[in-house]
Amino acid sequence: MKKEKLLKLLNQMTLEEKVGQLIQIADIDTTTGPVKKLNLSSEMLFHVGSILNVVGSEKIRKIQKEYLSRNRLKIPLLFMADIINGYRTVFPIPIAQGCSWNPKVVYDCTKVSIQEAEAAGTNVNFSPMVDLVRDSRWGRVMESIGGEDPYLGKVFAKTMIEAYQGKDISKLGNAAACVKHFAAYGAVEGGRDYNTVDMSEREFRQYYLPAYQAAIEKGAEMIMTSFNTINGIPATVNSWLLRKVLREELGFQGVVISDYSAIEETIAHGVSKDKKEAAYKAIMAGVDIDMMSNVYANHLKELVEEGKVPERILDESVWRVLTLKNKLGLFENPYGNSNKEREMKILKSKKNLQIARETTSETFVLLKNEKEVLPLKKNNKIALIGPYADNIAILGSWSMFSDKSKILTLKEVLESRIGCENVLYAKGSEILKQKEINEILEAEGIDSIQMENEEAKEKEYLKEAVEKAKQADIIILAIGEHYRQSGEACSRANIEISEIQRNLLKELTKLNKKIITILFNGRPLVLKEVEEKSDALLEVWFPGTEGANAILDVILGDVNPSGKLTMSFPQATGQCPIYYNHYNTGRPHINNVRYVSRYQDIPTESYYPFGYGLSYSKFEYSDLKISSNHIKEDLPITVSISVKNNSKIAGKEVIQLYIQDLVGSCVRPVKELKGFKKEYFEPWEEKEITFQITIDMLKFWNEKLEYKAESGEFKVFVGPNSKDTKECRFEFINS
Repeated sequence: MKKEKLLKLLNQMTLEEKVGQLIQIADIDTTTGPVKKLNLSSEMLFHVGSILNVVGSEKIRKIQKEYLSRNRLKIPLLFMADIINGYRTVFPIPIAQGCSWNPKVVYDCTKVSIQEAEAAGTNVNFSPMVDLVRDSRWGRVMESIGGEDPYLGKVFAKTMIEAYQGKDISKLGNAAACVKHFAAYGAVEGGRDYNTVDMSEREFRQYYLPAYQAAIEKGAEMIMTSFNTINGIPATVNSWLLRKVLREELGFQGVVISDYSAIEETIAHGVSKDKKEAAYKAIMAGVDIDMMSNVYANHLKELVEEGKVPERILDESVWRVLTLKNKLGLFENPYGNSNKEREMKILKSKKNLQIARETTSETFVLLKNEKEVLPLKKNNKIALIGPYADNIAILGSWSMFSDKSKILTLKEVLESRIGCENVLYAKGSEILKQKEINEILEAEGIDSIQMENEEAKEKEYLKEAVEKAKQADIIILAIGEHYRQSGEACSRANIEISEIQRNLLKELTKLNKKIITILFNGRPLVLKEVEEKSDALLEVWFPGTEGANAILDVILGDVNPSGKLTMSFPQATGQCPIYYNHYNTGRPHINNVRYVSRYQDIPTESYYPFGYGLSYSKFEYSDLKISSNHIKEDLPITVSISVKNNSKIAGKEVIQLYIQDLVGSCVRPVKELKGFKKEYFEPWEEKEITFQITIDMLKFWNEKLEYKAESGEFKVFVGPNSKDTKECRFEFINS
């Protein structure tokens, strides 16, 4: 539809019809579920602009057809959904995808996800989540693609926007991406979901803003506001954040949508006295769509009629919504490319499962491999033990649209690979005590489960596990978090593996057999006890539909692990938040010195550092060189290092470049990631890896909130992770 015709449509709309375009509900059936609670009038119901988390081509076509038959101007609905790490084919959770340090892996996972979702009728996907995350207590770290690093966040944000939207969103078959959560949601106090965020503007701009900016520059069509406060004002009614920073500075011209009922929740925040004031503040701040509340539905029209909200403000929001629908081609074809035949063809694609298997194995991080116990040697009799050994709950908490019939368990795959006669299976324990599971269920409004003689059952599980392990040559132990312990509203004050699983590991250790521990989880965990009792430790996160196949590919040596951590793993929960690019303080930690910044009872550094990950190959770094000791505005310098695969096993290595600004007008981090390359090495192969350093890499937000590079001396570090690096120096003199 041409712009002139779209403008004519806007001018034909009544106030009620305009308000309706700014409302999102979960269905047009008001007799059930959350929509019933919104108490929308039947007239307003067929003015609403978008539907949340309704999927499936047949259902969506039915809703769209009914809606259009009763909508005066035939303005089609937008269908939006939470496709976080896959639709029918589920990929590893986003934090795992980031651990691949491979944009192609992230692109492929994202591309398949949106192809499946779009075939099922989805127009807008609530992804990517680009929040910077430094606190493992926060359950939503599982959704962060860049982890604790702003540079990784920028790289992967761009990658995902390109995969979702392509280069031209106006072509049918492309769906729009919704970047979330704007802004700084990953910095909630205490790692507690929906909590307060309070930080300096410089910190906000330096670390938290870049990934959002990168996504916007790549053409993201929608932004979702966050639940938290910024400078004491909830993001959803924060004019400085949404109008000055987002619209004016970052140049975002797309649609801004609230998170679920976030506008209404500003009343609980204490900045809106009632729903009417909440509606006023949100629309004036620039929120275009009210997700799952009746604040706009019941009060926007009245506010415009009273003259408190200029109609041009309302029109601006409606125009943005109509423009997005027009870009997606919905006026010409409200059903898009969704139809039952196409949907079934795409959802049954064997190619998608193959992509999932190949990408998944690249997201695993090998944390320990004592005496090269991995990969497994042939002809071993294996005791496969643990609550995740024969469990399909390996998808993560955002996998509500998955096809669980496609999921194989570790037990099934291992038996198929080495024969049932060589696998001795025992559950060993539950993931959590029944009381702990019931607390999770009750918090979600689900009836608790009663289990009689739980203690006797635990002893029975443990006894069987020990007996099976005695008969085996080696033990594979599959343990981790319950999938409901990670995700939204899943903050934890203690991020250790549950006591019941640690007890299982403790008993198995007494047998003096090699133990390979596989970890299923959605966040960095405290692993000291688990690591000390394991000979090998493989972090697989929540790996998705092809998780079991990918795990066995790695354990049996068909695939060489190459993942690296995107978040630091703490020594203890009390270290959180912990991150590699911290400041030094005036009294940096020195061993055996009392009055410095340290803990009395644990080391200061992380247990596993950012960027860490082992391989079956042995990579050696040497001969770090720099092309010049001085860098100029128009003359970059290069840094090179020799990397050798000193083993007979081919593999991939992530070579990482960090820079430290030694003296600045503001305190500068001990190091910052500025580049990385993932390279494939044949056995015994040696390569010279080269990075270019430019002035842009030296820029930061200075004491005057100017984004500039300052004259001074810099260190450059290159290595396999943020800790084990080689270094040299250079100087920049600003002429």
